[in-house]
Amino acid sequence: MTGRIAPEKLRSHQWYGTDGLRSFSHRARTRQLGYLPEEHLGKPVVAILNTWSDINPCHVHLRDRAQAVKRGVWQAGGFPLEFPVSTLSETFQKPTPMLYRNMLAMETEELLRSYPVDGAVLLGGCDKSTPALLMGAASVDLPAVFVPAGPMLPGHWRDEVLGSGTDMWKYWDDKRAGLIGDCEMAELENGLARSPGHCMTMGTASTLTAAAEALGVTVPGASSIPAVDSGHDRMAARSGLAIIELVWRQRKLSEILTAQAYQDAVATVLALGGSTNAVIHLIAMAGRSGVRLSLDDFDRVARTVPVLANLRPGGKYLMEDFHFAGGLPGFLARLTDVLHLDRPTVTHDTLRAQLDGALVHNSDVIRERDNPLADEGGVAVLRGNLCPDGAVIKHIAAEPRLLRHTGPAVVFDDYQEMQRTINDPALALTPDHVLVLRNAGPKGGPGMPEYGMLPIPDYLLKQGVRDMVRISDARMSGTSYGACVLHIAPESYVGGPLALVRTGDLITLDVEARLLHLDVSEEELSRRRDKWTPPVNRYERGYPALYQDQITQADTGCDFAFLARPGEVPDPYAG
Repeated sequence: MTGRIAPEKLRSHQWYGTDGLRSFSHRARTRQLGYLPEEHLGKPVVAILNTWSDINPCHVHLRDRAQAVKRGVWQAGGFPLEFPVSTLSETFQKPTPMLYRNMLAMETEELLRSYPVDGAVLLGGCDKSTPALLMGAASVDLPAVFVPAGPMLPGHWRDEVLGSGTDMWKYWDDKRAGLIGDCEMAELENGLARSPGHCMTMGTASTLTAAAEALGVTVPGASSIPAVDSGHDRMAARSGLAIIELVWRQRKLSEILTAQAYQDAVATVLALGGSTNAVIHLIAMAGRSGVRLSLDDFDRVARTVPVLANLRPGGKYLMEDFHFAGGLPGFLARLTDVLHLDRPTVTHDTLRAQLDGALVHNSDVIRERDNPLADEGGVAVLRGNLCPDGAVIKHIAAEPRLLRHTGPAVVFDDYQEMQRTINDPALALTPDHVLVLRNAGPKGGPGMPEYGMLPIPDYLLKQGVRDMVRISDARMSGTSYGACVLHIAPESYVGGPLALVRTGDLITLDVEARLLHLDVSEEELSRRRDKWTPPVNRYERGYPALYQDQITQADTGCDFAFLARPGEVPDPYAG
């Protein structure tokens, strides 16, 4: 790292350190808050952005973790200030917290820019909070450290270990199939999620926090520490220590979030068998860092890295097992040949130094390279006349028989129609049918709700059917599974080819060939396109109207166009 800057070079000095009326006012108001001059003048001021709330079970412990961060900041000679920011709860927020990811990114950016802070510690972990916080912080480009919320404890029911989300889908299908009843479901309700923290499968939350660690913006090993483990408190305090060193050395986030860092994050996500949602979020995050990342990058890397994490929903174990097997440092130690080891992280001059001495303690949880869970990365990118700008599938979580499949489409125009009619025997669905949902994309959802794991009809579940090919412009929970093709771009709401599919059309999925094809002639598609009319915009005002106007498509990260474009935003004049 470079040498330590003088206190007069701190960004906060513009607010506190000059002789003008404004600085006098800022100091006087800081006395009003009860702080002594010795507590903050000439010291790094650190913003702790906290996504805690009473209704976010993933983050309900972050009020306490903020205190640990403050402890670390104080110990290192800094001055911490906690800022409450939007809480994005995957569990409760409708229609989807994805609608509000960019709002939290804007809030993060503007809070850090407009207040007298020299660096930031970002507390998040539930699916959309990780990319939102890092997108906003990358745009303002101060020194920053990310503190992951951590996975919850494993679930338990009778003699079974449960994975949140994944086992919810499984047992809900068992209930619909008549295999278990209300009493069992009541027991499951009490055992599925036993502590604070995000999902303990390799769902979206664990995938994105692991990506953050791979990017180098957390302290080593942070992403897999269980939320209620005392080690999580220590990690938070260490993050407070780390941010002060970053501020004094002026190591900004742009020095960490490089093109090489994003390439390594892609490799990490794919080797973990991570969530398809990471594709959208990493593309958006990279864009904020001035790095171009595309679907083709994911597909290229997927063909070169194996899946080494034996974690649900594609594998057997849960995040606590992964943590004690070596966590991400141990995992990355088995991928060093594909990583860029000479890039910096928030705690080390090189990733190589950060991984020095990292070990794997259980080679069934974190597999050896010659014994992978799958030979290729866990996500495949599809192309074809049904998705000219791409689509994705988490093929390691699908039944192998469906990875090359042709069947007739059954089309649902929206999710509500699907819910009303999916169990209607008149549809005469068979396991060979392809379920198609449209108007569930970035604009159509709005926000691409996690509708992509379309339910299998009750009568097929009772016959033992547990997977079918399902296609949509929606997303899917990272804890979900099945032969679900997602993120079709462009979406149907803007006139993409998905809008032209009719019930009975044959659709071919071929994962090995990376193909998704609608078996309809171009002439017929052209006739259908001429008859298609765009839907009426549902939002006349408010944030949803801004969202509808500015949101980009899935293949480019679903950022707002005015935020994703290049350009400078100067710091405010503080004097």
